[in-house]
Amino acid sequence: MKALILAGSQEDSPLTKFCQNKALLKICGKEMIKYIIDAMRELDFIDTIAVVGPKDELVSLEGFADIIIDSGSSMTENVLKGAEVFPDSELILIATSDIPMITSEAIRDFVEKAQKVDADFYYPIVRKEINEKKYPGVKRTYVKIKDGTFTGGNIVLVKVDTVKRCIKQAEEFMIYRKKPLKLAQILGPVIIIKFLMGTITISELEKRVGKLFGIKAKGIISDYPEIGTDVDKESDVEIAEKVLCGGIANEAQ
Repeated sequence: MKALILAGSQEDSPLTKFCQNKALLKICGKEMIKYIIDAMRELDFIDTIAVVGPKDELVSLEGFADIIIDSGSSMTENVLKGAEVFPDSELILIATSDIPMITSEAIRDFVEKAQKVDADFYYPIVRKEINEKKYPGVKRTYVKIKDGTFTGGNIVLVKVDTVKRCIKQAEEFMIYRKKPLKLAQILGPVIIIKFLMGTITISELEKRVGKLFGIKAKGIISDYPEIGTDVDKESDVEIAEKVLCGGIANEAQ
């Protein structure tokens, strides 16, 4: 299996005042993205790790990542540029570069659950109560549906040929990935009504996404909140430092 980490510059990030590229923001003296690479290196089923981002900013990753791909002008372009270096038949694990608390156990659990189901696209979701138990005080975007209240993860597992075929169609999904109502609008009026009433199910969402993109999509429930706990703002940095520097690590478990 291949892995791709998205490390494009984010000019609108509040963290750029500390570091030009958020992926290289140091937490406990180590760049965020290196925590993710280290977690992936521990997994025997990942044989290649590629990073896509501005090459001139990622020189410190040379020899650390297997492949560094110069970024494009958008997230969708970066995903496509990354996918193009791998064969169509491969499965690719795509992650953002701002989840430094991710662990190899969390990734393994997600991948093993995904591989028990036949699909083209797998997306992790985490129950609110599990997220708040481990990381109390962390603000996340939650969606209440019939199956429970969930937040989304920051990694996906997808077939390379599916990326190449559907990436342009998925652009709006990626832009509005943290705005549930916007996503519901893209999915259609019936979804909006059910979403607002909290009666939509995971299965219905999977079927609607599959119909829109001509793929088989599957939501994977994860018990590892670090799979979606990203570092977007200063308060997130403080929590990551407490966890990764050993201050409050595992105290909520």
